[in-house]
Amino acid sequence: MRRSITTALAGAALATMATPALAQEGNSTRQVLGRILDVILGPDEQAQPDDAAAPVVAPVSMDQVLAAPTRNEDRARDEWRHPAETLGFFRVQPGQTVVDYMPASGWYTRVLVPYLGSQGLYIGLTPDPAAADAERFETYFAGLPGKFREAAPEWGLTGAPMAVYGSQDLPEELNGQVDRVLIFREMHNLLRSGAMYTELSRIRGLLKPDGMVGIVQHRAKESAPAAYTLGGNGYLRETDVIALMRAHGFELVDSSTINANPRDPANWEGGVWVMPPGLSGDDAMDARTRDLGESDRMTLLFRKR
Repeated sequence: MRRSITTALAGAALATMATPALAQEGNSTRQVLGRILDVILGPDEQAQPDDAAAPVVAPVSMDQVLAAPTRNEDRARDEWRHPAETLGFFRVQPGQTVVDYMPASGWYTRVLVPYLGSQGLYIGLTPDPAAADAERFETYFAGLPGKFREAAPEWGLTGAPMAVYGSQDLPEELNGQVDRVLIFREMHNLLRSGAMYTELSRIRGLLKPDGMVGIVQHRAKESAPAAYTLGGNGYLRETDVIALMRAHGFELVDSSTINANPRDPANWEGGVWVMPPGLSGDDAMDARTRDLGESDRMTLLFRKR
């Protein structure tokens, strides 16, 4: 039974993400998924020779990951996003199973896949379109997996096997098997789309008993009016994010100022997108914001209760 389910899941992952990482790590994908199923079903003493483990690839250091040519266009953002410090604060380690929630253009994908290594597993997770309460978000969410699948082969990544799922399509076998879920600058979209309850409930189900959620989010001032912090401007109050996570079954483990930027007043009429790298304002606004760096951000770590 274990072998048949492993084969089915590995086949689904390979079909879902036909990337160089998967093309080179097909056996490792089966190995990682096999380890998950060992937890659920118990080891299969009758495993056949073709279930043998793939060779272990030596882990790549974070310094090597950040210096890799695959990140040449990403590196300018390191000054503001602090990937090594942020992932360290979230206690992300090679070999873990990590969900990157709404990975967008893959900025953190290009860090996580090589860093997790061939013994890890990278899962890009996107929201269920049916969970949205507005047609524009349904359309937006529905298009995310396809955009990611289309772009990923061009990144030339090796390391952790990769898969991408809409949350409505998650394999049941992954429940209780994820070490970390990382949500980078997407809590405002969950709030304003109406999808937060559905998505955080599914995320909670994915986590191991000691699994954690790391959140980086544009931070509003605590004095900001409620009308400004409902998601449409990108900024949320830190106390609100903590309260929302608690209401969905998580407790705060720690907070950090790693991604703080006191130069951001966090009250822009055009929302966070007038700040770099978006620079969505007119020429006069761009001149005001261009040299401020990226938004002021909270960095929070939670575990499920």
